[in-house]
Amino acid sequence: MRLVKIIISLSILLLTFSQTYSQSKTVAKANKFFERFAYENAIDLYLKAIENDETSIEIYSNLGDSYYQNADMENAVIWYEKLMNHDITNVKGEYYFRYSQALKAIGEYAKSDYWLERLADLNANDSRASSLIYDPNYLEKIEAQSNRYSIKTVRVNSEYSDFAAGFDNDGGIIFSSSRDAGVSQKITHRWTGLPFLQLYTARISENGKLTNAQKLQGDFNTKYNESSVAITNDGNTMYFTRNSFDNGYQKDSKGIVRLKLYRAFRNGDYWTNIVELPFNSTEYSTAHPALSADNSKLYFASDMPGTFGLSDIYVVNINRDGSFGKPMNLGNQINTEGRDTFPFISKNGELYFASDGHLGLGGLDVFVCTDPNSPNNDNIYNIGKPINSSKDDFAFVIDDDSKNGFFTSNRNGGIGSDDIYKLTQIKPLNTTCETLVKGIIVNKNSGEIIPDASVIVYNNKSQTVKEINSDNKGEFNFLLDCGEETFTAIGTKATFKQDTEIFTIEGKDAEFNIKLELDPEEL
Repeated sequence: MRLVKIIISLSILLLTFSQTYSQSKTVAKANKFFERFAYENAIDLYLKAIENDETSIEIYSNLGDSYYQNADMENAVIWYEKLMNHDITNVKGEYYFRYSQALKAIGEYAKSDYWLERLADLNANDSRASSLIYDPNYLEKIEAQSNRYSIKTVRVNSEYSDFAAGFDNDGGIIFSSSRDAGVSQKITHRWTGLPFLQLYTARISENGKLTNAQKLQGDFNTKYNESSVAITNDGNTMYFTRNSFDNGYQKDSKGIVRLKLYRAFRNGDYWTNIVELPFNSTEYSTAHPALSADNSKLYFASDMPGTFGLSDIYVVNINRDGSFGKPMNLGNQINTEGRDTFPFISKNGELYFASDGHLGLGGLDVFVCTDPNSPNNDNIYNIGKPINSSKDDFAFVIDDDSKNGFFTSNRNGGIGSDDIYKLTQIKPLNTTCETLVKGIIVNKNSGEIIPDASVIVYNNKSQTVKEINSDNKGEFNFLLDCGEETFTAIGTKATFKQDTEIFTIEGKDAEFNIKLELDPEEL
C-alpha cells in the first residue's frame, strides 16, 4: 500500500528532530531512503543500526513512521512505544497521535484513548484530541450506526492495489489499479520504484457484479500515477487526479512530486483534451475530485495554504462557461489536523469523506455530513461497521436510488494491498439525538468511591435500557436517546444497600450528572 498511502496522504509529513549524537553512515543512508519514501530499504538499515546499539529519537520515529506509512501498525506500535520510552519530553505531538492511531488499528482502544488524552494535555487546541474529551462515548455512537450496510469483495480486484471506484454514468465504474506490475515490471515510478497507478473501467452486471475490467481508453500515460475520478451527469466531462508532470516530473521546493487535478472530455469511447485545473500548484497537492448533484460545484482534497491539517476538503464553484471560482475550505467542523480526504456528494446532497482526525475505529474511517453547507458536530457521523474497520477505509460512493455503491479498504482478508468492496445500504442513518449521562457511586457514610458496583437503568415502562458497572474510580457513563423521558437508575453492590435516582432527559444533547450513594449494611 506504499504508493496508495502517498496518494491518500497528498504529502508525507516529515517531522525532524535536532541531532545531538554522531550519526553513523548506516543511519545517514537510511535517512536518505526514508526521505525518498523508500520505507522498506529504510527499515532494513534502521534495524541494522539498532543491532549495532544505535538509539535516538530520529531512528525510533523514522522506523515507526516507515511501518506506519506501509500500514504495518503492529510494528509501528513497537517502535512508537520505544520512541515514547526513549525521551518523551522531546517527542512532538504528532507522534502522540500516530501512536494512538497505530494502537487503535490493532484494537487497543483504551490505550489509544490514553495517548489522545496525553495529546490534549500537550495541545488543548488539537481537535483530534479534544474531541475525545467532549465525546468519550464515541465507540458506543459508532456501534449505534453499525450494521447498516452489507458488503462483499468484487471480482475485479487483483493481488495489487485496486481502489477509488467511481461511477462512470454509463452502467459501470472507473477505478485505479497498479495491476500492470504483473504484466511489465518496467512500468514503475522512477522516483518511488513502485508500480504506476492507472485508470481502469468495469461493467456492473444486472446482478450487481463487476466484470470485464480493462484500461480506460484515452490520452493517459504510464509515466503518471492516475486515480480517483468524477464524471458529469451527461457523461462527457471527467475530473481526475494525476502526478504533477510537464515534460518531466515537477517537484516542489522540498523535492516532492505533488498531485494535481485534471479535466478531460469524452470523444466517443475515448477521453482526450486533458488540461490541468487553474488552482493547481507544484507546491501543494489537489486530488480526489467529487461533483455536486447538479455539477455546479467541485469538491476535492488539498494541503494548500490555509489547510487545517495534513489535508482538508475544499469546494470550488464551476461557472457555466467552464471556468472556476476561488476554492473554499469547508471549515474546521469537517476538517481536522489529520487527513480529511476522498469527498463524495450523494444525490441527496450528503457529503461522505474519509478522515483519521475525527474519532473512529482506526486509520481512515468514512464519515457523512448530512448538511455540508452548514456542517456542525450534530450532523457529522461515523457511518460505523462494516464499512469502517481498524484499517484504512475510504473512497466511499453510493447511489441513493439503488442504495448500492463501493468503497476501498486495506483490511485483512482482501486479495491485494487495497481492495474494492461493493456495499448495499440496508438501513438509514441513525440521526437520533443522544444524551450523555455521567455518574459516580460512593459510600454514603464515608464518601469513598465504590468501584465495580452495578448500575441498572429502567425507562418509564420499567424496561431495562442500560446495564453497566462503575470503573476503578467509581465512575460510569452511558448514552440515552434525547427527548423528554424519565429514567430510574439503581446502584447495587454486595454488603451495601441499593440506592435509586430518578432523572428526566429534557432537550437536545443534554448532559446529566448523577450520584448514587450506597449505604453500608449493618454487620
